[in-house]
Amino acid sequence: MIRKELRSTLKDPASRFVLFAPAILQSLLFGYGATYDLASVPYAVLDYSRSPTSAALLAHLDGAGVFHRIANLETPADIARVINSETALMVMQIGPRFESALMAGESAPVQVILDARNSTTAGSAASYVGSIVDDFNAALRLAHGGTAPPPGIQVRAWFNPNLETRWYIMPAMIAQLSFMQTLLLAALSVAREREQGTFDQTLVTPLTPVEIMIGKAIPPMLIGLVQATLVLLVTRYWFQVPMAGSLLELYGGLALFVLAGVGIGLSISAIAVSMQQAMQYTFFLVMPMTLLSGLTTPVSAMPRALQIATLLDPLRFGVDLVRRVYLEGVGLGTIGSDLMPLAIIAAITLPSAAWLFRNRLV
Repeated sequence: MIRKELRSTLKDPASRFVLFAPAILQSLLFGYGATYDLASVPYAVLDYSRSPTSAALLAHLDGAGVFHRIANLETPADIARVINSETALMVMQIGPRFESALMAGESAPVQVILDARNSTTAGSAASYVGSIVDDFNAALRLAHGGTAPPPGIQVRAWFNPNLETRWYIMPAMIAQLSFMQTLLLAALSVAREREQGTFDQTLVTPLTPVEIMIGKAIPPMLIGLVQATLVLLVTRYWFQVPMAGSLLELYGGLALFVLAGVGIGLSISAIAVSMQQAMQYTFFLVMPMTLLSGLTTPVSAMPRALQIATLLDPLRFGVDLVRRVYLEGVGLGTIGSDLMPLAIIAAITLPSAAWLFRNRLV
């Protein structure tokens, strides 16, 4: 059954072209063409100074309307916690001699640590901080008769030192492009046989409905992983985005991700009565899944109702999983919050597809 499915999918040269060429073309287009804008910046503060001057600087930041303080940190270890968990996009660290250095006419740099996985947002946040500090400098000079030296800014961008947009986009495309093709292939598997008139031949084989479903599930998974590999190669060697994580952990997460996509696709295939209907169902799902995945807009910036809706979207967890493994180098144990929902989705959709498939056979 697996060999038959692979042959029927790959025998036509035009079909082979449609399966693999768009993955490369779309990854190139997204790498060059996609951009992002800044909407809201949650940030944390590590203020060793705790002085009126540092409080005045932070008041300028809080009053800008874009920055929202979510935590006052106590130790440097807290910085990694809030950045790695994506609780804060930025951490501002103020040294213990901030006020005394300014009053003594010395330089008093302020360190800004950015989560640069979304490079455009991080770059925009750094620019906003720079303009706010400039305003603070002007007020400080005015208060001291133009003699006080301005505090400087030291910017550090984590996970993306050069703030390149494609470092944020391209790892997500590994999940996005493979998911679209996997979902479509799985959705068309049974509908194609109904239209070609070979469905009755499948019914008289000695295979059980579950075995037929397994045979139809594995080829889309294999093709999805091959497409993910193509986008991975474009990301790593064409756009030179360095990979911090392990290939074994990346493909382990991707395997579970495409399995969840196959479960949804096979459920569509069992319901649809024609290829056209299966394609309509698929495209109806793909667009909202993409918009809710966090590919174009951070999930945290969405309305609360949409954030809840993203919990049903396997693409949300696949995009986050690939980004974290690829850019941060985290292990599978760290991304359990992505793996568990994917496992639940697969555990629900695959048995549902088997049940639907069995009832369509009898």
